Amino acid sequence: MSIGRVGIVGGGQMGGGIAEVCIKAGVDVVVWEISDELVERSRAGIERSLGKAVDRGKLDAGDRDAALERLRFTTDLADLADRQLVIEAVVENETIKRDLFAELDRIVADPDAILATNTSSLPVTRIATATSRPDHVVGMHFFNPAQIMPLVEVVSTVVSAPEVVDRAAAFAADTLGKTVVRAKDRAGFIVNKLLCPYIFEAIRMYEEGFASREDIDAAMVNGAGYPMGPLTLSDLIGNDTMLAVADAFMAEYQDPRYAAPPLLRRMVEAGLLGRKTGKGFYDYD
Repeated sequence: MSIGRVGIVGGGQMGGGIAEVCIKAGVDVVVWEISDELVERSRAGIERSLGKAVDRGKLDAGDRDAALERLRFTTDLADLADRQLVIEAVVENETIKRDLFAELDRIVADPDAILATNTSSLPVTRIATATSRPDHVVGMHFFNPAQIMPLVEVVSTVVSAPEVVDRAAAFAADTLGKTVVRAKDRAGFIVNKLLCPYIFEAIRMYEEGFASREDIDAAMVNGAGYPMGPLTLSDLIGNDTMLAVADAFMAEYQDPRYAAPPLLRRMVEAGLLGRKTGKGFYDYD
């Protein structure tokens, strides 16, 4: 069954990127946000991103206009009732996600519709059990920025129907043109289970005065071939997201490798979240 109607819950950095990928692939998309102000911010972000793609010669102006015609916004979750796939991309908070999935379960009419979470660390199973159709809930973890990064992790739970997982993977690969890897429902899945301890250790090195932030980042870019250093990457992901991931990992694995460095927790408490707030390990103003 092909998927042509997608809902995105949350139009922020991740949700907006996922929406952009979908509309460029010819998919009809409805993006839900909590307020008119956030709707306009999301719309402006998508339009700005598509405009940059046109300016760089990566997208034809006519294709941009056609893509935008496939995009709608709403502040009413009921407008997602006819969607064949709904992808949740809100804050990394289990209670909020479970409440949303319970509401989507009541709203989305098609019993074959897939409900997917873009969580990067939370157990998909616990989110799925908030619904009456946990067999139709999967993880679809896109990477930031979703309109550029090629990977999607498709995550199956112990109760996910295999054919539902296959449909989600086929949509990501065949319709969106993404590289798909499959993972079981363990916190962090593949990428973050490997990546996050590396970022946490870089934060500890900086906190302990082992090296400057610039030298830590430069070492990994120029010595290990990474496109950006770990502290720059934490700022890009969002230090609040990194903290939520650390706490989820510790709850799952009870392994000190995944413990949040004290500096990271203090920075989040002070509102130094990274690029989204203009300041993190670096100043972006």
